Amino acid sequence: MLTASERRRAISGGAFSLAGIVLFVGVAVLVLLAAGIESGGETTLADPYLLRVLRFTLLQATLSTLLSVVLAIPVARALARQPRFPGRLWLIRLMAVPMGLPVLIGALGLLGIWGRQGLLNLALAAIGLSQPVSIYGLTGILLAHVFFNMPLACRLMLAGLERVPAEYWLVAGGLGMRPISVFRFIEWPVLRGLIPGIAGLIFMLCATSFTLVLILGGGPAATTLEVAIYQALRFDFDPARAVMLSLLQIVVTVAILGAMTLFRSPDDHGLTSGRTLRRIDGQMPAARWVDAALLSAAALFLGLPLASVVVAGLEANLPKLAIQPIFLQAAVTSLAIAFAAGLLAVLTSLAIIRARSVISADRRKTISLRGLAIALSGSSSLILLVPPIVLATGWFLALRPLGDPGEFAAVLIVIVNALMALPFVIRVVEPAYAVHVSRTGRLAASLGLRGMSRLRLIDWPGLRKPFFTALSFAMALSLGDLGAVALFGSSSLMTLPWLVYSKLGSYRTNDADGYALILGLVCLLLTIAGTAGQGTGDHESRRND
Repeated sequence: MLTASERRRAISGGAFSLAGIVLFVGVAVLVLLAAGIESGGETTLADPYLLRVLRFTLLQATLSTLLSVVLAIPVARALARQPRFPGRLWLIRLMAVPMGLPVLIGALGLLGIWGRQGLLNLALAAIGLSQPVSIYGLTGILLAHVFFNMPLACRLMLAGLERVPAEYWLVAGGLGMRPISVFRFIEWPVLRGLIPGIAGLIFMLCATSFTLVLILGGGPAATTLEVAIYQALRFDFDPARAVMLSLLQIVVTVAILGAMTLFRSPDDHGLTSGRTLRRIDGQMPAARWVDAALLSAAALFLGLPLASVVVAGLEANLPKLAIQPIFLQAAVTSLAIAFAAGLLAVLTSLAIIRARSVISADRRKTISLRGLAIALSGSSSLILLVPPIVLATGWFLALRPLGDPGEFAAVLIVIVNALMALPFVIRVVEPAYAVHVSRTGRLAASLGLRGMSRLRLIDWPGLRKPFFTALSFAMALSLGDLGAVALFGSSSLMTLPWLVYSKLGSYRTNDADGYALILGLVCLLLTIAGTAGQGTGDHESRRND
């Protein structure tokens, strides 16, 4: 359906995008390796500090994963057993909020509930207890990771439970199976197949956590690899230690991803919109009360920090904050970086997807084309192998001989954020592109539409909605990112997350709350704008990451 020249252009575009990704990631890794060799072993793996940081990284990731998965199981079962629970659909929607919320805002919300001056400690002080709850250190990190990852695990488990054939429940009802038997013979086999993949995904997220540990870590005793990299460059300016930590982070990430390939990937097909199933195990009064208590506790655990962000933000003088020059500078910088990163991510994903589509449609694929298709399929995973803070570190060291690395900060942050968004953008765009090509390819060929004419009349009308959806998600992800900005953030390069973090670090929490609310609203508006017009029924039953 495509001419030979169009196929060449599509394949060349994909190859060019792949080369750009490999070059950007490869330079950072090679610089880190060269710096590690040049350091001559000044900092080795036997360094007690490195070993302590590695141990804590793996410990907090393991505990966070266990807590998230273990707590998600009863909540997912309660949601599956109670399809008519009041507010069930809204609770499922609430569980999607932490997954799309900037991590910095979630951390502020948790501080508003669990912090020293939070709601819980104020309530305990009112009854005579002297603020016994501390959110800093390992406890706070675990709490924050459960807040962000338990809803993810719950939604994935719920999707699996709701895919159980209705005939199973008919048989269970006919046999009069007790709840414990239902769990043992029906629910647990489903969950057992999902848990390894879910646990691997959550472990990966927790092992590469940066913002939460930076805010809630509480000192050197509670520091992960990524935060230690940031501290080594930003505060200690110890490049040798930063290099060794970065290489260690890459090794840990590769090991985790390698282990994850052994398990089935947890796919959320979105069957969480309340499809009615006739289950008998949740109809007994005791089961209803237990499930209601579990779901109410989950709603409070997730809802109170979000409400705290809104209340604390509204208590700030938002009109005054909004006209501050520093806010206007941060807002313009953040939106410019987010738009550039989002556009770069979408255009790169389109080039990769189009090249893969053309290669897969070619019946006479050569070995080189097959290799290119495999490389294109794995291109978006490079950012998982080399986390953003490691990329930023490599380029920070690479640009030092040219002068102040901060002069290149904006460009680096745009590229890092685009790579970070690329896997999610491809997930949004690729299915829509495949459907569009299957529907319009032959028609466009029969009409002789090529080049700009096809783009204007066929491709743009059909792909406009997924394009803007992917762009809005990528922009929201970039807006809330603190990782790459943390190394380069300064008065000359101020973004909204860095502004919030700076205000929080200078104990101007009222201003931080106000700016956090504004940042959250901007991300929410971007998400709504990207999903507008896609329908309500199906959209709520499908989750786009």
